[in-house]
Order: sequence, then structure tokens, then C-alpha cells
Amino acid sequence: MSPEFLFQLASTVVLPGWLLLLLAPRWRITRCVVGSGALPLVLAGLYAGCIGWHYLGASGSQGGFGSLAAVAALFQDPWALLAGWVHYLCFDLAVGAWASRDAQRRGLPHVLLVPVLVLTFLLGPVGFLLYHLIRRAYPLVSAPATLAV
Repeated sequence: MSPEFLFQLASTVVLPGWLLLLLAPRWRITRCVVGSGALPLVLAGLYAGCIGWHYLGASGSQGGFGSLAAVAALFQDPWALLAGWVHYLCFDLAVGAWASRDAQRRGLPHVLLVPVLVLTFLLGPVGFLLYHLIRRAYPLVSAPATLAV
């Protein structure tokens, strides 16, 4: 499989997860597929495969994380670039799923979560920041027995 094919696959697979969080956050299927972490874990597996291919496979391991130039060199390899993209998809969806679970636990109106989810999908950390600003207005009334992060 080519990096381009896997890019298209990952980019397509993640969309239903976001739609479920936006349109049916309390639906049993949403809880099973996204809320449980199943879909982010599928992306995490793809990420691990890309990293393995890049560092252990035929691609080699040029570049690194010590400087911006090293990161630029790293992302010249299509497998490393794909891994970076899947990293974003996985973590953004995991943050969106966490925010959705946390908002439900706090009784946050879903209409307030919609812009958070859209921003998390498009601009990950901006959505994360917005959610933390909004959740300050909706503290837990009583802490549940276990708090999943």
C-alpha cells in the first residue's frame, strides 16, 4: 500500500467519528466506536505501522526532532509525513472524544460543544483551548467515582 492510499483511507475513516460526535454524541454506536477510543486506536495502529516502516523499513530515518530543519528533512519522507498526519488525526479525535464525554458528565449543553468539536477537528489545540475555557463555566457538581481522562 502506498502512503497516498493510506492518507486517503485515514482521512476518510476519521470523518464518521467526527460526524458521530457532532450529530449523535449520546448514541450507543458513538460511545462504542469513538467514545471508547476504538477509532482513535485504529489510527494509533496505523501511526505505529507508518513509524515502523519509516524507521525499520526501506525508507531510512533521515531527519529528526532536534531543529526545525531536521523536522523538515524528516517530513520529506512520505511515510514520515503520513505518520505526522495520522498523528494529528488520532490525537485530535481522541481529544474530541474526551471533550464529548467530559461535557456529557458536566451537563454541558451540546450546542456549546459543537464549535469546540469543529475547531478541534480543524485546528486541534484551538478547540482544546476553547473547551477548557467553556468547561470552567460548567464545573462538576459532584465528582463521579472514576474520572476518565
